[in-house]
Amino acid sequence: MWRKASAAALLALAVGYFYQGSSELPEQILQYINLPVFWSSSHTLSSQKSEEQVISAAWETLITLPTRQWSKVAVGVNACVDVVVSGVGLLQALAVDPGTGLDHEVLHSKEDLKEAFIHYMGRGAAAERFFSDKEVFQWIARAAAEYPGAKLYVGGNAALIGQKLATYPDLMVLLCGPVGPKLHEMLDEQIIVPPDSLQEMDEYHLILEYKAGEQWGSTRASQANRFIFSHDVSNGEMSSLETFVESLEEFEPELVVLSGLHMMEGQGRELWEERLKEAVSAISDIRKEIPIHLELASMTDKDYMNSIMQEVMPIVSSIGLNEQELLFLSQAGEGPHADMEAWKGIPDVGQVSDILLWILEQHGRTDPSSEADLTRIHFHTLAYHILVTVEGYWANEAAAVMAGARVASSQACGLQSVDISKVELKAPLEFHSSHFEPREKLSLNPAEPVVVWRRGNVTFHLTPVLVCKQPLRTVGLGDAISAEGLVYSELKTQQPF
Repeated sequence: MWRKASAAALLALAVGYFYQGSSELPEQILQYINLPVFWSSSHTLSSQKSEEQVISAAWETLITLPTRQWSKVAVGVNACVDVVVSGVGLLQALAVDPGTGLDHEVLHSKEDLKEAFIHYMGRGAAAERFFSDKEVFQWIARAAAEYPGAKLYVGGNAALIGQKLATYPDLMVLLCGPVGPKLHEMLDEQIIVPPDSLQEMDEYHLILEYKAGEQWGSTRASQANRFIFSHDVSNGEMSSLETFVESLEEFEPELVVLSGLHMMEGQGRELWEERLKEAVSAISDIRKEIPIHLELASMTDKDYMNSIMQEVMPIVSSIGLNEQELLFLSQAGEGPHADMEAWKGIPDVGQVSDILLWILEQHGRTDPSSEADLTRIHFHTLAYHILVTVEGYWANEAAAVMAGARVASSQACGLQSVDISKVELKAPLEFHSSHFEPREKLSLNPAEPVVVWRRGNVTFHLTPVLVCKQPLRTVGLGDAISAEGLVYSELKTQQPF
């Protein structure tokens, strides 16, 4: 304060000299005036750092591995080969004309495929569907593999999570799923695949990507995303689940990651009802002290989603999901904001918070006397992520949610680290802890980019994502986010599951 006051006094003195006709100021006055002016300009330069630069730098400082890290993680059970191709380009190559979008729970023809693709492209939303006709699917798959620029990748949530975990050299990873020769060749050498998981033929999934602003007919994509479909019976029946559970006894993991439940939806109610009972029985055989993370994916059958909520969620300790899956979950269970048809733009933080709390209260262990195991939810959407935990069960949450956001920012741009010139901040800087009163008004400080709030004994950690301006690949982002979040999460030992 005194320096500013001195500067003001000296400036007044200088002005006095000027008005008395002297064009030259005494040297002492110049020296004193220059000091604060020089300090001010350097301060301005430092404050000109973009919010993106400040957030990225803060991540590098604040993201630290937990005291106790996992040494063995078992992952299952969906695995395949992804064929990634331009959605609009492939549909044009199939001689399909653009038209009106219409969602289909199961795809039976290329017309169904076109309508469902347009439906989700217009919303900029991700989706995954089962294609019922094997011969038509194989014809489309051949056309996709031969399409210029088509790329083959490791696919399936379990395999993708396994691949991400395998980037940590001290972590042993077991992967169970239908692994064919092509997939086995592409997997990281560090991943252990039990012999019973190997099969003669690969399962292929077709991923139709679209860019932000891309147009087909009257449909324009609001953001980059993808539409996934397959005729995948092995993953559709979760045929590797029992092999997976049996292999845990010998492998002795400290963490189990389970995915692929969404694949059963396309098999029809009779099959999924019976198979889900068997899945619940198999999951229940996993030793109680081993935490289980369930990775969700796109679904359309409310009854099936309800069954997962009622039967599977209470017997897992953690779940990972995106904004479409979160809203559908609430719609299926008639939870908060279930009357919303879809999110409008960036999902409102207060509404997201309401649904996350509802899931933990209905299907988790917010009540200490509850027999449910669910104590952690990792939510991700394009602009921000939230990690929600019941107090007393998890540690290092701030680092875990930031690590997930950092990997989303780099991987979407096809990079190993965040490039500030290629990303932008889209998260709201101010928001509310709930859509309902009483609620707390919260603000994001880029220099400390985690906002923490509590609702009862549930803690929320929110961090922004630095969104890639021109994403190279959106597939597998959710899996990478969940995997990274788990690596940086620590389970508190005093609370057995």
